[in-house]
Amino acid sequence: MNLTRDLPLVPEQSALLFIDVQNFGAHREGAEFVGLSEAEFEAKYSWYFNELDARVIPNMQSLQAAFRKAKAEVMYTTIESLTLDGRDRSLDYKITGFHVPKGSWDGKVIDQLAVEGDEIVLPKTSSSVFISTNIDYVLRNLGIRQLVISGLVTDQCVEGAIRDACDLGYLVTQVTDACLTYTQERHDNSVRAIKGYCRQVTTKELITELRTAARSHQPADQ
Repeated sequence: MNLTRDLPLVPEQSALLFIDVQNFGAHREGAEFVGLSEAEFEAKYSWYFNELDARVIPNMQSLQAAFRKAKAEVMYTTIESLTLDGRDRSLDYKITGFHVPKGSWDGKVIDQLAVEGDEIVLPKTSSSVFISTNIDYVLRNLGIRQLVISGLVTDQCVEGAIRDACDLGYLVTQVTDACLTYTQERHDNSVRAIKGYCRQVTTKELITELRTAARSHQPADQ
């Protein structure tokens, strides 16, 4: 039996998962950046936000639109506690200082990728969405076998989700130009390191694939 990760998407068995594209760390006024002077912010995060605004968010928007058009699942996970004081956070998040209270603005998906209809949003309190949410149960109930991952940040929460999804038996596709971390070097290193766990494609390649799948499902007389 010839097994491979390099399989095109079947829309009805696929889901797009956006990881942590939320106000906390994807908006210049997010809580992750509170306390930084303007000079410190520019020195540490100017490249990240320039890339996010000019390239990565537009790619995410294109993916979101393509999956909606294909009637495939669009899902989101955000860092957000189940409590106001964050007592349910992982030890790692407590040590790091990540605190996004339940129901807060920081826990919301950014406006550019606003959730539509009953698209599923899963709040998480650990790096990997598979550790601190019931996403595996939800995906299996939805009949999802192929998981497409886009989000922030490449070498942390994105990597964690890819590894866990792979180990749980999903065929994982990472959209490399719809993920981002704080430097180009870190992003490139992560993409190279995670390659053995997933199929890697660009936004343009994946959208072309979805369009091809849609055409193949059309009746012959159309």
